[in-house]
Amino acid sequence: MRYVLTLLTGNPILTLAILAWALAQIIKLLITLRAAGFWDWKNLLSSGGMPSSHSAAVCACAASIGWRYGLSSPLFAIAAIMAAVVMYDAAHVRRETGEQAKILNYMMDNWTGEADDILARDLKELIGHTPLQVAMGALLGIAVGLGGIWLMQ
Repeated sequence: MRYVLTLLTGNPILTLAILAWALAQIIKLLITLRAAGFWDWKNLLSSGGMPSSHSAAVCACAASIGWRYGLSSPLFAIAAIMAAVVMYDAAHVRRETGEQAKILNYMMDNWTGEADDILARDLKELIGHTPLQVAMGALLGIAVGLGGIWLMQ
């Protein structure tokens, strides 16, 4: 199993983080298929939605580092802080940016003044996550990180 996890990047922890991200993106695709009834292929590379692929990646990294090097290691401390920052950003900063984009898109759609080129395009509204989407991404990442490191032993 170690060979399989080092095949992609040469680093099993990095490979597990990429795997967690990819699984989250595939799950988004499947959720959209179930909800909308069609394949929305742009979901494979898009941000936002259920589950958070950013949270999955950083939590897979932190969990696998914690298992392999111990929870008191400096590597785990760095990974845990980075995971917390990424998840906070996804659930608060990026989500608020999406809410502002909704308001700006509404204002641009209802603009009665002289049209400018900047008003011709919509801003992306789905860039952040709800706390539930972040939590589900984190759980997926922890499961992938711990499961992958456990299989390596």
